[in-house]
Amino acid sequence: MIVYETVGGVNTDTTLHLALDTARDRGLDLVLASSTGETAKKLVALAKEKNFPNKLVVVRHVYGMEEPGVNDMPEETADFLRENGVTLVTAAHALSGAERGISKKFGGVSPVEILSAALRMFGEGVKVCTEISIMALDCGAIHYGKPVVAVGGSSWGSDAACVITPNYSANVLATHIHEILCKPY
Repeated sequence: MIVYETVGGVNTDTTLHLALDTARDRGLDLVLASSTGETAKKLVALAKEKNFPNKLVVVRHVYGMEEPGVNDMPEETADFLRENGVTLVTAAHALSGAERGISKKFGGVSPVEILSAALRMFGEGVKVCTEISIMALDCGAIHYGKPVVAVGGSSWGSDAACVITPNYSANVLATHIHEILCKPY
């Protein structure tokens, strides 16, 4: 496992290389979190350079994350990703979604928010890797029962990668994090 000294985008290139090489060597699909699409565009270029043969899935934010009716990823970027063979997932966050809205309105905390906080004990990026894998499975972008390499981040860019066999959000506790490939200290 690589442990980075700092969090964030300074680790993106190393993380993407490690994730793609691991996925290629193990015959796994790769799932990436990307809000604006900048990291996803880097992934596409690197995957072409490395002749990556497996599926690339990019999970972006839901509409309204920052502004009602707007997605953080420009539509031109989404189109570019689709044109380059990327499966694009836009879905409610599996580890917050509606439960966070209820907690914000009425106070308290939900079981899913507790699970999310527990995953953050390993780092924000590990939580993101877990969440996007579940989201990709929920919408049929990846195969049930098959591990994937998931890539997430702590703020901007990518600084965590894991090998995960997700389960559907309705069976979230059956998700398995097999290996943390890299993460910040």
